[in-house]
Amino acid sequence: MRGKMGRTGKEGIGRRVIGVIPARYGSSRFPGKPLAPILGKPMIQWVYERASRSKRLERLVVATDDDRIAAAVSGFGGEVVMTGKACASGMDRCAEVASSVPCGIVVDIQGDEPLLMPELLDRLVASLDDAPWASIATPYRRCESVEEYRDPDRVKVVLGIDERILYFSRSPVPHGLVEPAEGAFIHVGIYAFRQEALMALRRGPRGGLEMAESLEQLRALEAGMAIRGLRCEGTFVGVDRPGDISLVEEYLRRERRG
Repeated sequence: MRGKMGRTGKEGIGRRVIGVIPARYGSSRFPGKPLAPILGKPMIQWVYERASRSKRLERLVVATDDDRIAAAVSGFGGEVVMTGKACASGMDRCAEVASSVPCGIVVDIQGDEPLLMPELLDRLVASLDDAPWASIATPYRRCESVEEYRDPDRVKVVLGIDERILYFSRSPVPHGLVEPAEGAFIHVGIYAFRQEALMALRRGPRGGLEMAESLEQLRALEAGMAIRGLRCEGTFVGVDRPGDISLVEEYLRRERRG
């Protein structure tokens, strides 16, 4: 195991925080995405190495049902947990891992965010620690353009005044914004779950909203769980299609040049 073991995270909490990177090979838009090469390394390695710099994660694993992904992760020294092929979502893979690993908080880390900032993971865990009313915490950022506002691949977030998330949608919400940067927010697909909440979601049914929007996080809202939003800034370039790789490589080259 190459992760960080033995810490208790926030002083006085005394419970384990684990990070899980769900990874599947099959994808209608981008088959084999976790193994896509980015500057000579598979994408899953970029995500794993960045997440491993978090100060709050005490264990980090990749959850997959694919032997090719498992072999790649083992090859660069990462830890793999094999999950069942029946898992319908990344959240379900995280829950399967958490069902057998003692933990208090589970951080669900998207495997297609090679520009992941480890300090964001730390802030996310802290934000859940500081909100006893919330079962889940997840980041969001300001919408940057009208094109992003209308793009169904960019999930919009509707927020209450108390940082509580009211809804997620692929549609442009709130409706009718002329300047979306002034009032629209984009979800950043990372989650910190309380372990008991994640287990409850695993047992619960997929609701109509989750299936209609194809957004797993709506299962929690339909079940009445409170989700805390965490405002964040920075560069977020997820890989949805093969054409996104070149943009990620451009950012990584700039990063290397300092």
